Amino acid sequence: MTRLAHYVSHPEVAIDPAVPVPEWGLSARGRERAAIAAALPWMAGVRRIMASTERKAIETAEILAAPRGLAVETREGMHENDRSATGFLPPPEFEATANRFFAHPEESVRGWERAIDAQARIRAAVAAALAEPGEGDICFVGHGGVGTLLYCALAGLAIDRRHDQPGGGGNRYAFPAAGGAPEGGWRPFDR
Repeated sequence: MTRLAHYVSHPEVAIDPAVPVPEWGLSARGRERAAIAAALPWMAGVRRIMASTERKAIETAEILAAPRGLAVETREGMHENDRSATGFLPPPEFEATANRFFAHPEESVRGWERAIDAQARIRAAVAAALAEPGEGDICFVGHGGVGTLLYCALAGLAIDRRHDQPGGGGNRYAFPAAGGAPEGGWRPFDR
């Protein structure tokens, strides 16, 4: 059987403009969705779970890992694209800036990390983890923006927001751990 790598974006968060974005935790709805996902068949073969160092990703990974008694490993390089230059942006402003981020991947939009740099970083972090010995499927828990950049790279597609996750979080896709394109696009992780 083919060993799979699953990429999961964290679900809904408790947004607090007074707290730095990397420190946001999951909302009650996000925790509920992660608990549902933890019991689904796609998780059955997972033997290793890695998360970004951001709180919302770690909390998601812990919920997914708990029923299997797995430890959560955190990895530098899996964090969301660096948006610290702007900090929290109201949703309409964030969406407009994210559109520009994907449309101009070789530019720093409003001081954000360039999309091509974020893509290289997430690719390197995932490749390093997959090069380590291990059995069973592996689950990477991170963020929608860099998850989309990874998806584009794995699928051989140009960076484009058309490939972004639907609904803003709590989605997944799978790809062969030995290399290859994703098996379909983003889909809700709790269905």
